[in-house]
Amino acid sequence: METKKRPAIKRIKYYFLYLLVKTILLMAYYSPRKLVLYFCGFLGGVSYYLVGDARNKTLRHLTMVYGHEKSNAEIQTMAKQVFHMIGKNAGDVMRSVYMKELDCFKKVVNISGEEHLLQALAAKQGIIVLTAHVGAFDLVGTYLAMMDYRPQIIGTRLKDERLNQLITKNRSRRGAEAIERGKDTLKVVRNLKSGGVVAMLIDQDTKVKSVFVDFMGMPASTPVGAALFAIRTGAKVIPMAIYLDQNNRQQLKIFPEVHITITGNEADDLFNNTLALSKATEMLINQDPTQWVWMHERWKTQPQIAS
Repeated sequence: METKKRPAIKRIKYYFLYLLVKTILLMAYYSPRKLVLYFCGFLGGVSYYLVGDARNKTLRHLTMVYGHEKSNAEIQTMAKQVFHMIGKNAGDVMRSVYMKELDCFKKVVNISGEEHLLQALAAKQGIIVLTAHVGAFDLVGTYLAMMDYRPQIIGTRLKDERLNQLITKNRSRRGAEAIERGKDTLKVVRNLKSGGVVAMLIDQDTKVKSVFVDFMGMPASTPVGAALFAIRTGAKVIPMAIYLDQNNRQQLKIFPEVHITITGNEADDLFNNTLALSKATEMLINQDPTQWVWMHERWKTQPQIAS
């Protein structure tokens, strides 16, 4: 069957986006980190004004969540910071492509709460690292790989194949394995049952099996994969995320295990545990809301109301 060609304007858009990413990669390799963060933060700030669709979605979603407690001016300031921080964090992700040693990683990243991960590893039941699209989130996978945990990193396939290959190649370095969301389920189960580590994100509305649970005060279609893997394998769930602080240090925070409830009623268990994991994800975002991807249509899918 012939694949439908993407409209010319989108092909041009993704082609230039790919060239921009490659250019920033080269710049990140040859430039001091301070300059990279400044330049990428500047690009992020400019994007707020140039990319109207993303700006409007960000403002709308921030208003949905914070409109009752923040003024329009405060929300606009917050939205500008979101774009600025996405740019700066992207700079660190770009630089991490060339990191080969844990010592180099730790020059940029402070790690706290590592005892929670070590305690879960000692149980030898497998670990689901629950993270979110917060900050330089790819560095969570980099950390797990550099610690030689050989993680499987589950993510959504990008629309542009060149960008997708670029991201997949980076995530698959240092012993990690990139797995497309919804694929290779049996491989993930085997890995967890053998005591392995899997990194997952459930903070986006995607076309996978999902349930509606509360997320920031509103129902959100939330993937059940993490809860299902935890229920069926007995794996521990450890929340983990990374944030850029005011001193341009990345702070990787590891939080206590999320308790998984198993009653034998799979439908109830899926709902209740997905809700618990959604609340854990919310907690990760609330550590610094300006570093989450508010332009994503998190609440796009809504429950159907019976007529």
